[in-house]
Amino acid sequence: MAHTDHHTPRHDLHREIAGTIGLLTDEQDFRAMRRYRSFTFDDHTAYLQQIEELLKTRAAEGGHTTVALFDPEEYAAYCADAGLDPDATASRTRYTAELAATGPHLPYDGRPLAELVPDLVGEAIRQATWEYASVLLSRLGPCASCGEDIGRAAFARAAELIARVLDTAPPGDRHLVCSASTTPESLSAVLHADDESDGAVRLDEAEALEFTTVLALGIATRSPGGLVMRTIAPGVPDRIYGWRLRGDGLEPLTAGEVFDAYCTDVESGDLVAPESGVDYCAPPDLGEDGPPMSPHAH
Repeated sequence: MAHTDHHTPRHDLHREIAGTIGLLTDEQDFRAMRRYRSFTFDDHTAYLQQIEELLKTRAAEGGHTTVALFDPEEYAAYCADAGLDPDATASRTRYTAELAATGPHLPYDGRPLAELVPDLVGEAIRQATWEYASVLLSRLGPCASCGEDIGRAAFARAAELIARVLDTAPPGDRHLVCSASTTPESLSAVLHADDESDGAVRLDEAEALEFTTVLALGIATRSPGGLVMRTIAPGVPDRIYGWRLRGDGLEPLTAGEVFDAYCTDVESGDLVAPESGVDYCAPPDLGEDGPPMSPHAH
């Protein structure tokens, strides 16, 4: 008997539709949603298993699915603002659709949820850090002496410094960490910069924006902080070096200071054995400094 393809145009169109699933990643958020009668799940583990099966099925059918972080508190606030009934499936669907555009989300790539969830939570932290730092920068206003917008000037300065750090780095993949001990919260950001085959450097735009914003906030508020980079290249030891924030610039850390920072337990202060195959070293010269930012009054 000849094989008959039962696919209909409607079935084919179904495969063309991209979808978004709002995921409750932890038990506490799951319990918060159970107060709604229309939310029919009663076990978080079983819920995650069913979500994973649905994701696999859609992927096998050729569908693209975005996984978004569902926050019950933000959902309740969204419903209140929009005049929606939170105990309605349609309200959750509408909120989830907006998460795909504005909230923390990742495309489903076939990985188990146990691997995807940490990255999704990390994306949420990254977005929250950027939003928080951006608000603080915007509130700084103009310089009392020159009228220049402090936040914008600091962002431009941070972008310039990051470009110099990357330009002077040895070939390879780079992992950068920036921290700023601002008040009331300390902030940190991570940036990955990998070499392309044509010599260009590949950056994630969202990471770069967050990283630049955190560094800019440290510069603008003259907060203690620093920038550390690890370079990884085949055939040579990894190199780790860094700078501390000083005024509107970066002051090099000595090789000993970098070694001490990486080989000391942050919580206990105890010494930790250094990694093998790692060179803790002084950073390269960033070159001549450009004109400093105006001496803002803080």
